[in-house]
Amino acid sequence: MRVIVTRPDRDARVWVRDLLASGYEAAALPLIQIGAIADVSPVVNAWGRLHDYVGVMFVSGNAVDYFFSAKPSSAKGFKHGSTSKTRAWATGPGTSRALLRAGLESDCVDAPDLASAQFDSENLWLRVSHQVHAGDRVLIVRGSDGTGGNHSIAGSGRDWFANRLSSVGAAADFVATYQRSSPQFSPADVAMARHAAEDGAVWLLSSTEAVANLKAWLPQQSWGHARALATHPRIAAAAKAAGFGVVQESRPTLAAVVASIESMT
Repeated sequence: MRVIVTRPDRDARVWVRDLLASGYEAAALPLIQIGAIADVSPVVNAWGRLHDYVGVMFVSGNAVDYFFSAKPSSAKGFKHGSTSKTRAWATGPGTSRALLRAGLESDCVDAPDLASAQFDSENLWLRVSHQVHAGDRVLIVRGSDGTGGNHSIAGSGRDWFANRLSSVGAAADFVATYQRSSPQFSPADVAMARHAAEDGAVWLLSSTEAVANLKAWLPQQSWGHARALATHPRIAAAAKAAGFGVVQESRPTLAAVVASIESMT
């Protein structure tokens, strides 16, 4: 069985490698392109105000990498035992690993339990809500959709998280550290996508934005014979709305994805 990995290029290559090692044919077809933003001054300014925040929520490993790449040499970091009480909050294990690679100590990082049904904003909130009080501020580090602002997709987990903060009297600030866009697709990409829509391949979908980009890219394509493995209920709903004939949910870990693929054979 062939698996089409739709994550951004760097992440997709890791997943393809791991799926190949697990005995599956896998191919990368990134449906989101990640790149640097033109103006990093808001990120630099955020580093200067780090002590204003009770927590900094990172929505992905890319958010971590680009945030730390813009860190001024004079900026204070997340240091255990320092005067700064700012915590680093990760939405899942991949984001946690990125924070550790960036030099944070594990006791500065909060994330959903590894046994959680999902790694998302909802489960992160269960972990960190006790740290937030009325009057606190939280920084949410995310990507830009390329429209000139920090706007996010309606109904996204980060907007849900900001609403939860508001409900307890806290406030969220946002900073975009990277830009998301739809990739430029080659004729070979088109051929792969059309073939995978009909040949029983499993599309590994990890973003509602990726589903939207796929639909915009191939607006006339029928997905009724295609199979999707979605790593979150919101993504599964988007895949069903796009017309995928078979949609199954999976936790976003390699072991869970492999088990879900096995169940689809």
